[in-house]
Formats: sequence, structure tokens, C-alpha cells
Amino acid sequence: MAEIPQDTAPTAGWMDGREHVLPVRIYYEDTDFTGVVYHGNYLRYFERGRSDFLRLVGVGHSALLEKSAAFTVVKISLEFRKPARIDDALLVRTTIDSTRGPRLTFHQTIWRAGEPICSAHVEAACIDMNGRPRKPAPELIAALAPLID
Repeated sequence: MAEIPQDTAPTAGWMDGREHVLPVRIYYEDTDFTGVVYHGNYLRYFERGRSDFLRLVGVGHSALLEKSAAFTVVKISLEFRKPARIDDALLVRTTIDSTRGPRLTFHQTIWRAGEPICSAHVEAACIDMNGRPRKPAPELIAALAPLID
């Protein structure tokens, strides 16, 4: 099987200063019967934003697993402002606010046409394969340090 050419591979978004930006398109499968995005799907978009943020700073999930580590969300707060609808082109913007011990705190906002429509404050913890908290690898902390305000 041929390798996917780089210019057609799925995007992980891009960094805009200390903020990660991930484009997301809304498809029929994302919506309820009224054409509005189902509220639980916003969690998926925010998860993709955090995952690709970490991937772009050099720490993808497979690299974490090689070190017997993973992340789990321990706290999340969402604020819905306006609904996303079928065919919308959104931007998921992610920043990291802090790291402390095993915890990382993120702020995320979903934008449509220059307007924020949903935001999240997320606290994630680094855990070992038994689910116990552990400090993230020093290289992850070093990669994140310049991105923390």
C-alpha cells in the first residue's frame, strides 16, 4: 500500500504564537435532527485540539504510551454561547495555562467566523498505565514551558 503524500495527510493544525489552531468542519453526523451540533460533540472537538496541540509540540499519544503514560481529563467546564450548525467551518483554539505536578490546565475556545461560540477550561492529569498520577516526562514539560503565559 502506498504512503499518503504529505500534502494530503490529515492536518494537526498549526501554532499561532503560543496558541494551537485546529480547523473542524461540521458534518451531518455531528448534528441532531435540527441541524445543530449535539452538545457532547464539543468535547470531541476540544479533545482533538488538545491532542494535536501536544502532537505539534512533539508529544503525541503514541510517544506517551511508549513511556507508559497517558492523560485523563479530571475536570472540564464548558460555556456554550451560540450553536454550531451543519457545514460550519470552526477553529478550535487551545492554550496551556499551567503545569503543576501531574496536572496540566488548558483553555480552549471554538470560533466561527471570528466569533467565539463555545469555551472550555480543562484540567488533565498525567497517569501511568495503572491509572495512578505521575509527573509528565521532563521533555514534555520543557516543550510546554515556552507556551505557558
